[in-house]
Amino acid sequence: MSFEANEYFDGNVKSIAFQSETLPATVGVMEVGEYTFGTSAYEYMTVVSGSLTVRLVDTTEWITYKAGETFEVEANSSFDVKVVVQTAYLCLYKA
Repeated sequence: MSFEANEYFDGNVKSIAFQSETLPATVGVMEVGEYTFGTSAYEYMTVVSGSLTVRLVDTTEWITYKAGETFEVEANSSFDVKVVVQTAYLCLYKA
């Protein structure tokens, strides 16, 4: 079994890709800041620790998700994130 380490935004977002029991996944940490992520697959993003304030593409509303909460992002889309405290997440990718 192998893992793939990923680093984005000058090292402010780091993740490790793996195969969960059901879907491909990443687990990672985001440093305080603001980021825009693009998606190629449908994503289920769960906050593990901390919080993420999210704005999905084609919306103006920012919604804050706390530890244990999940939001979904369409494939071939994007979303903006504001991080106010180091935050850990789990992302599952629907094929």
